[in-house]
Amino acid sequence: MSPEQLQTEVGKFIADARTKSAGGLTVAEFGQLTVELLELLVVGLDTITTLDGPAKKLWALSVVGLLFDSVAGAAVPIYLQPVWLIARPIVRSLVLSAAAGALEQVLSMTRTPAAPEVKPA
Repeated sequence: MSPEQLQTEVGKFIADARTKSAGGLTVAEFGQLTVELLELLVVGLDTITTLDGPAKKLWALSVVGLLFDSVAGAAVPIYLQPVWLIARPIVRSLVLSAAAGALEQVLSMTRTPAAPEVKPA
């Protein structure tokens, strides 16, 4: 996958996430979207050889930030919107920190070789 193709896929993913969040979003649904995005990014970034590991991680986290900026507000009930305005930067920082840790977990899951098949004797 080329960087342009990955960027197109990410754009489609964010657009789909916006559509899904139009009627509201639960925190669990936002978390699921984040994990799905990380999986897409890991698979796509593994094929790109023009970036090193830290650059790939930085790019992936910036895309998670874009997802947060695009749809996280849909998971906040109307009556909490005033609190959200104050808490949003802190929550965004927490989400990005969690995504950094989750990125490492997704990497280990996608790069773990399959267990060898055991044949009965």
